[in-house]
Amino acid sequence: MPVEHREGPQTAKRAQVQAAVLQATERLLADGAKFAELDVGSIATAAGISRTAFYFYFKDKRDLLMRLAGDVSEQLYEQADIWFSGSGDHVAEVREALHRIHGLYEEHGVLLRAITEVSTYDEEIATFWRGLLGRFVDPTVARIAEAGAAPGPARATAFALVWMTERTFYENLVQGEPLPGDEVVDALAGIWARSVYGT
Repeated sequence: MPVEHREGPQTAKRAQVQAAVLQATERLLADGAKFAELDVGSIATAAGISRTAFYFYFKDKRDLLMRLAGDVSEQLYEQADIWFSGSGDHVAEVREALHRIHGLYEEHGVLLRAITEVSTYDEEIATFWRGLLGRFVDPTVARIAEAGAAPGPARATAFALVWMTERTFYENLVQGEPLPGDEVVDALAGIWARSVYGT
């Protein structure tokens, strides 16, 4: 019987176990497992813990996936902030941010693929993932307003750019023969630069 899930303070032990579970899940996905087919027992075994321990730290598989999504979203946002908070060559900052975000898609590809695929049939995951990506819209709106060169409405432009980028990186990730990463980044950077700065 699963024990009651407890949030509690983030102790060193809790952080260690949670990290082990998250890493184990990513390894299983990298080995070809589908998230829908993974059971708690196999995840717990791969992480070196018991099923009871899994339920102590996670409510269920959905909770686990949302934690994974939250972790990778934070990493993506950190890279996007190169441009959001930048004060140098804005076009170069856009490209650098996109280059690093692409690197995270390559590093965490199996996880991002799982999150995106589950979001197509699990509305709670879909809402959660849309909310995480929605964080990128407001700072993009601010940058567009600051530049004052965008030909269209700032929020609609920001929304389109953010979701275009997510879809492009994801679709290239799942292609049998993906386009070269540098070419994809260059193409996206050009669209962002023209849309925000008119250059």
